[in-house]
Amino acid sequence: MSNVPDNLRYRDSHEWIDPQQTPAPVGITDHAQAELTDVVFVDLPKIGTQVSAGQQVCVVESVKAASDIYAPVSGEIVEANDALSADPGLINRDPFGAGWIFKIKPSNAAEADALMNAEAYRKHIG
Repeated sequence: MSNVPDNLRYRDSHEWIDPQQTPAPVGITDHAQAELTDVVFVDLPKIGTQVSAGQQVCVVESVKAASDIYAPVSGEIVEANDALSADPGLINRDPFGAGWIFKIKPSNAAEADALMNAEAYRKHIG
């Protein structure tokens, strides 16, 4: 069973967000990185971009596939994880830590409440 931290919220497309942090880090789940296998490139989003919940923000490419990454909540992209440009494998090695993809300043904090909690996400991938 994949690692699913209890403090995060999840989209059905396998992005996570930590709504307790401001700005909130966003990444892909352990389950998603395992499905993708070796991540070889991350097309990071542009700082200052306004996004809506569910909007495609960037792309993660692996040896197997390219996968769109969606915004879990609406807001402004305020930071991108530049470390992924040099070492995209961080997503595989530490998807919930050093492998975060971008940080968002949510425009509506309540949107995170509508996302799956850890228990619901475990059932979703189970």
